[in-house]
Amino acid sequence: MGSVTLGEIAVRFGLTLKGDPNERVHEVATLKSARAGALAFLANPHYKSQARTTHASAVIVKEADADEGDRNWLIAPDPYVAYAKVAAWLTPKPTAPPGIHPSAVVDPSAIIAASASIGPLAYVGPNAVLGERVVVDAGAMIHGHCSIGADCRIGSKVTLYPNVTMGERCLIHAGAVLGADGFGLAMDRDHWIKVPQVGGVRLGCDVEVGANTTIDRGAIEDTIIEDDVRLDNQIQIGHNVRVGAHTAIAGCVGISGSTEIGQYCMIAGFVGIAGHLKIADRVVVLGYSLVSHSIESPGVYSSGVPAQEARKWRRTVGRLRQLDDMHARLKRLERTSAE
Repeated sequence: MGSVTLGEIAVRFGLTLKGDPNERVHEVATLKSARAGALAFLANPHYKSQARTTHASAVIVKEADADEGDRNWLIAPDPYVAYAKVAAWLTPKPTAPPGIHPSAVVDPSAIIAASASIGPLAYVGPNAVLGERVVVDAGAMIHGHCSIGADCRIGSKVTLYPNVTMGERCLIHAGAVLGADGFGLAMDRDHWIKVPQVGGVRLGCDVEVGANTTIDRGAIEDTIIEDDVRLDNQIQIGHNVRVGAHTAIAGCVGISGSTEIGQYCMIAGFVGIAGHLKIADRVVVLGYSLVSHSIESPGVYSSGVPAQEARKWRRTVGRLRQLDDMHARLKRLERTSAE
């Protein structure tokens, strides 16, 4: 998109403008790196001083942060949300020409909308269904009986195993694998027997799956990712997991099989969640936490130990090893004092 005026932005996104409505911007930038023609935002008070010195042509701020003077301010209740909307408008999604690349392999039984785009060396298997304006990037593998809704994008080297279905406007980043077998094993005296994984994976609408994230197929029923779930890179979701709508999960989280995560949850990086648990709606789990029991009430939960200087950490660990002995001594003192 070319440059637009601040007046256009204010009207389109319902923002209050303090400044010149004819000033034009054509890109977004950070407060520190912005130059003339850029739009920046202030959401963290820590960077308030940069909002006064930035070279940006306009800054999105809360009303309390809009000083008087010759700076152009766009005022919003939540500057970060407003910035996200404006940035998406100024930075249109890349498009791909409709059609099937000559090097792609497409099974004759696949149903592909005329407006879809199939990139070089991609594969589309038997009875797969690709909706309007679906984009399949180079080298992606879409196996049989997959169904992809309108306006989805399947990144390079993504693998969709059979029986993966997704709603509209999903974005699957490069290298993600959806529908591989879940980790189902039974020990028969002295060896493992593989339990067949016959379920599928179902994604709702507006789901984003990060690069190299894996979502296992269900053992019997489907693994389900509901509408507007946002998954970061390198997440592992086990078989028969259900992730509730509008939940966001950061990188390197592992979710064991048959766990149900509620709606509007936020799971920070490196969290591990055991299997067969239930997490309530609107739960926040902070980074490096281990969730070993169900969480029944909304709130913020944590179990990680923050980093500290190595010598202090060794002393802390030494004291942790003494807890059992200290507990026993305390019980003896309590019994003695009671007598």
